[in-house]
Amino acid sequence: MPTAILTGPPVPDSSVEAQLRSLGFEVVRAADGSEVAARLTEAPEGERVAVVDTRFVGHLHALRLALTDPRFPLAAVSGAVTARPAGRRDLARAVASPAASGSGLPDVLADALADGGAEVHRPELGSLVAAVADEPRARDEARRSVAAVDEEAVRLRASVKSRDGFFTTFCVSPYSRHVARWCARRGLTPNQVTTASLVTAVVAAGCAASATRGGYVAAGLLLLLSFVLDCADGQLARYALRYSTLGAWLDATFDRAKEYVFYAGLALGAARSGDDVWALALAAMALQTCRHAVDFAFTEAGRDAKNGVGAGAAAALSGRLDDIGWTVWARRMIVLPIGERWALIAVLTALTTPRVTFWVLLALSALAALYTTAGRVLRSTKRGPRRSERAAGVLADLTDSGPVAEALAGRLRGSRGLGRIAGGTAVALVGAVPLLVVAAVAGHGSPLPAVLAACYAVTSAVVIARPLTGPLDWLVPPVFRAAEYGTVLALAAHAKVNGALPAAFGLVAAVAYHHYDTVYRLRGGSGAPPGWLVRAIGGQEGRVLAVAVLAASLTGAQFTLALTALAVAVASLVLVESIRFWVSAHQDGVPAVHDEGEPA
Repeated sequence: MPTAILTGPPVPDSSVEAQLRSLGFEVVRAADGSEVAARLTEAPEGERVAVVDTRFVGHLHALRLALTDPRFPLAAVSGAVTARPAGRRDLARAVASPAASGSGLPDVLADALADGGAEVHRPELGSLVAAVADEPRARDEARRSVAAVDEEAVRLRASVKSRDGFFTTFCVSPYSRHVARWCARRGLTPNQVTTASLVTAVVAAGCAASATRGGYVAAGLLLLLSFVLDCADGQLARYALRYSTLGAWLDATFDRAKEYVFYAGLALGAARSGDDVWALALAAMALQTCRHAVDFAFTEAGRDAKNGVGAGAAAALSGRLDDIGWTVWARRMIVLPIGERWALIAVLTALTTPRVTFWVLLALSALAALYTTAGRVLRSTKRGPRRSERAAGVLADLTDSGPVAEALAGRLRGSRGLGRIAGGTAVALVGAVPLLVVAAVAGHGSPLPAVLAACYAVTSAVVIARPLTGPLDWLVPPVFRAAEYGTVLALAAHAKVNGALPAAFGLVAAVAYHHYDTVYRLRGGSGAPPGWLVRAIGGQEGRVLAVAVLAASLTGAQFTLALTALAVAVASLVLVESIRFWVSAHQDGVPAVHDEGEPA
């Protein structure tokens, strides 16, 4: 149980002790800094500790925001400071410092922590009150301020993500937050709601696979319900401050799983009606994953760029457009975020056919990809080549390079001619574009794709032989994603055997999961997946070469079996390692990293 140390003289009619107990704290008292140090030592190891002024007057939710958020090692508001296990050593040092004396000890400790270089989170309270009142008159005034604010309304509004798409903001969040509150009051966890959302989407995919109009209508409605639950799980986490490492991972990966399982359901339904749209389903999955690769790589490349992300005319125009309210929502809709995308898929599924659904989705997704990528390229060309070693290392991890490229790159590093070769993105395109063209036009059994795949492995090695510090090198990971997914799609389509494209869909889904998992690990500061895993599944260039060689040397039926076996092997390895890692991280108390930025 977490411990709250109340410090200072008793205050008549104070409610702070009751507030702390309602938040799950065991409350103990300490008269001065030396007693606080003793109580801090007595508090159970591995538990949170808070130091709170007895004169605190404020909203319960203000204390909840400061004292219970699991994402921050240290946090404070006026009159209260807290430390998770990771921050207890810093708090103990602050308590032992000469400054830790006199009245107002929690605020003194918070200042001492900040002065000592520790990062102390101070939550945005808005209209919520958190104050230290010295005199009866000041306490009465603070209590009137507390009574004047509808705390529950503030808490409910704050449960909604601050930046979201139009459909989510205006068509879902107005009622999904009430669903979140209903779940909180019944003790449901965000992970349970996330799981319910996944189950609902799987049922929706099953309805789509029925190939009946009633099934398609039910699939569309259930997909919308799944999205409502998808919004509610994050709102529940913010409402109840029940963030977790495992929850962040489940929320992110289940979003992708739900969408791609639904694609598979649509393709199965179309097949039952005699229409093969597996190629369109795979293309939609590949395009969406490449779009996310652009988002992730650009964000990581610019996270600590010395020239800043917002340089240039493109950023200036964006800033001017922000002053025109409707353009903000229009630009958010153009990028086809998850809310708009799922609403589009649900409506088209209910009213049209799977083929129409996929073609419209591909067209709008391509437009969104062109819009976002063009804007980011314009920004990058004005930013200059200065990028930190950390950002270059992250981009290198995102390339997912395997043993073939790494071995060749090791031989190339230090070569005099390497410095005269064009930037990483240009070299990546030189390898990827011919490969995709040849894979698209060469028939099954042709050796040409295998030859181009070997050349592609060489260009991949050239790309990673140098640090990815160029202004456009953030495009390298999405180019590699497009090359791999597109090659698998083209070669499977040329096999002209029932089951080849579904097997390719499964392989790309397994690889895409690995790529998303890499991003989520990097976002959390845990580093890329272990090297043995990347080597075991071949790396992106190794998988491209393997699939191309298999397509050249096997019959269509044999190639289908080989793709299936490869999909099962990759999925088994990456899923087992991913689950092991995230469960371990959750048990070890690694801070959760939840996406509060761009809508997915």
